[in-house]
Parts: sequence; C-alpha cells; structure tokens
Amino acid sequence: MDLFQALLTGAATAFAPINILYCFIGVLLGTIVGVLPGVGPTATVALLLPATFSLDPASGIIMLAGIYYGAQYGGSTTAILLNLPGESSSAVTAIDGYRMAQQGRAGTALATAALGSFFAGTVATMILAVAAPALSQVALQFRSVEYFSLILLGLVTSVLLAHGSILKALAMIALGVLLSLVGQDVATGTPRFTFDLFQLYNGIDFVAVSVGVYGISEILRNLENTGARSTMVHALSRLWLTRKEFREIAAPVVRGTALGSFFGILPGGGHVLSSFASYSLEKAIAREPSRFGRGAIEGVAGPESANNAAAQTSFIPLLTLGLPAHPVMALMIGAFIMQGIVPGPQVISSEPQLFWGLIVSMWIGNLLLVILNLPLIGIWVKLLSIRYDALFPAIVAFSCIGAYSVMSSGFGVLLLALFGVLGYVLVRFGCELAPFILGFVLGPLLEEHFRRAMMFSRGDPTVFLQSPISVGFILLSLLALGAMMMPGFRRRRAEIFTSSDD
Repeated sequence: MDLFQALLTGAATAFAPINILYCFIGVLLGTIVGVLPGVGPTATVALLLPATFSLDPASGIIMLAGIYYGAQYGGSTTAILLNLPGESSSAVTAIDGYRMAQQGRAGTALATAALGSFFAGTVATMILAVAAPALSQVALQFRSVEYFSLILLGLVTSVLLAHGSILKALAMIALGVLLSLVGQDVATGTPRFTFDLFQLYNGIDFVAVSVGVYGISEILRNLENTGARSTMVHALSRLWLTRKEFREIAAPVVRGTALGSFFGILPGGGHVLSSFASYSLEKAIAREPSRFGRGAIEGVAGPESANNAAAQTSFIPLLTLGLPAHPVMALMIGAFIMQGIVPGPQVISSEPQLFWGLIVSMWIGNLLLVILNLPLIGIWVKLLSIRYDALFPAIVAFSCIGAYSVMSSGFGVLLLALFGVLGYVLVRFGCELAPFILGFVLGPLLEEHFRRAMMFSRGDPTVFLQSPISVGFILLSLLALGAMMMPGFRRRRAEIFTSSDD
C-alpha cells in the first residue's frame, strides 16, 4: 500500500461522522483540562480509559489521542494568563508568555501559541505519515547509555534558562533531581526519603510541585505588593498578530517544529526536552537575548511549536515500536490492549484503518483546535480584568482541587502549600525555578537509564564512553560547563540578565 492509498484508507475512517464527533470531544476535553490549573491529560485519559472499552477501537483511540494533543494547546492558556503550567512542557511558555500578559499582550501570546501549535502539529503529523518507519530506526539507535547522556546534556544546558548565579542554577537542578527520587525504588521497592509517610511511596506528584512553585508562590509574591500586579489588568488593544509579529515568529516556529519532531520520537520526556531546547536555542541565537524573560514573542512561539510537534511525533515509537514516549502514551498502550490490539510494527499491516485513521484524525483535530481556541481567546483574556483580590482565591481553589484530585487525599493539598512556600523562598533568594522543574521532571529518567546502563555493563562506568552518540552528548555537556566557567561568558551572561531585569 503506497502513501496515497494509505491516506485514503485513513480518511475513510477519520471522516466517518462518529469518528469526527469523538475527535471533537477529545480535543474539546483536552483544551478544557489544559486550561484548568492542576488538571492534566494523564489523569483525564486514565479516567476515560474504561469508557473506551465499549467504543469502536478507532473511535476510542482517536478520542484519547485528541485529549493528549488538545491539552498541549490548552496548557499554554493558564501558563500565559496565570503563570500556572499544569503540564511540564508548558513551564517554558510561562517565562515569556506570562510577561506578555502582564504587558497587555495576552491576546498576542495566545494567538502565537495557537498558530505555532497548529503549524507544528500539522507538519509533525505529516512527518508521522511519511517517515514513521524510517524515524523509528533512529530511535532504535538510542539505548539507555545514549538516553542518559542526552538527559544530562539537557540538564546542563537548562542553566541557560536561569538568571543570576550559575552555581545557584546548578543547585536548583540538583534539588529537583533529589526531590524526584522520593518514593519507592523502582527496582527493589525500598522506600527512599519518605520519612515513613506512605503517601510519598509513589513519589511527589508533579501537579503539586509545578502549581505550587509557580502558581502559589506567585500569589504570595503579589500579595506582598499588590501594585506589582496592576500591569496584568491593562486593556487589550488586539487579539491577533501584526505583520511584523508574524515575521518574528515564523523562524522560531519552524525551528521549534524541527526540534519537537525529533525529540518526540525519543521515548522519555521528549516533549519536555524539546520545549526547553527550543527556548535555549532561540535565546542563544537572538540578536537581543535580553528581551527573553521580559516578554519575547519568540519565547512563546518556539517552545509551543516544539512541544506540540513532539506530542504528534511521540506516536511514532508507540505505533511502530510499542514504546511509550510519555505517561499518556503508556495509557494509550492500555487502550490498545483493551481492544485486543498489541501496539508495535504489526499495527501498520494488521490494523491499517486504525493506524492511518488515527494519523488523518490528527489533521482534523489540529484544525478543530484552531477553530476552538482562536475564537475563545477573548473569553480567556477576560480573566485579566478580574480584580486580583478576587482572582487569587479562585486560583488557590482550582489549584487545591487539582492537587487533591490527583492524590485523592488532603496530603496533595499540603504538598501544594509546601512547594508554594518553597518556590516563594527560592525566588526571594535569587534562585530560578525553570532548572528546578526540569531537574524534577527528568530526574527519574536520569536514574532509570543510568541504572539500566550500569546493569548492562555490569557496573563498568566506561560504558558511557563506548558509544559515539553518548560521547558526543557528554562532550557537549563538558563544553557547555566549560564555557559557563569562562570569565568572558559569565560577564556577558550577567550583562544580559541585568539588562533583562531592568
């Protein structure tokens, strides 16, 4: 079956009225759970998984997929408007998107996120259709050794996201990694750093951490000086992009799409790595790096395109190898198995209607998301006109509901409060939150791949120097650390961030 015939087969499935309906339901639910602070696609897909058992396999998978990539669209909304990234991949969007909202440019930021996401999703879906078998071979070249080195490189380069002291940024990475290790050891089941609290046996939940350090700590800082929040309620002059802004976002969107398309193929946090990598790249090549952190539109366009492209291409290892690239993909595997389908290379040949129908439905879903999101921008930005003394209790309430629903106990709310205070204290001492969040998200992956690599090598640490790809990543990490230690680099970096704080 050639590509044209395959897409026709997929179109016959995807354009069936019942499947269009379930695609719409999926992307609508995804947008809603992305917008609501503390509610993510993982919990939503998990809750709806049993409901798909009675559906046709294609309808159920199309709906669950729509929830996932729809949440990538909606997740940028609260990150931009309220500085509440409900998903780890939205944390980078909040850096400049929230600043744009404070400057009365929330409509521009949301339009940038929607258009960048649509372009990236469309291109990445095309890549999925054309090159899934070939790109799966690239992912096969990455073993635990290469994954460990890649994650290490991502953690080192995240220092570029941090203002101020390089030492503090590295300390934030270490703190994030350490906190990510709380819970039962995956291999032995031994509790680690739990203080005999059974609620911590499954680790510290991401929602409590991200919403606490970003949302609750932001509220605490604004309550100190209510005048600092006044910039958030400026009247919005427009909800669209000018021709100049279209030119500004064009190249970052293309670069972010390329990065996200590649990182999404790699199982293990590709959507997170791609958004951080895109932001680092845009800042590194910008003529005026000082604009980043102050409301640079490129800081929204690149990461949003990257994480949405990664959301689409993350289906490649799922459909061609049966490997989950994300927790949601792990739940998707469960949906396949519930329908009696074993995900892997045989899906293309044994279930062509499902495989190609899912791909075509992604194009439909991306179009539906633009139709849904752009007209609703006016509704989302009306949140900015709410008085802050009325808004912050609602933010706290939504945050507590999200934290409680994930852990199904009041302990989640206590963790939320703890990390809210921690985030407030860290910022007061001049520490940045982006490296901390990245360390927390990638810490378990770093440990998992290090453990596997050492098991396969029987404890020989030189295994990381036996792979050319791993050696390349390690050399890049060392070069990055070396450059950060050079007086000229540190002086230039200090000048950039000093000017960005003015």
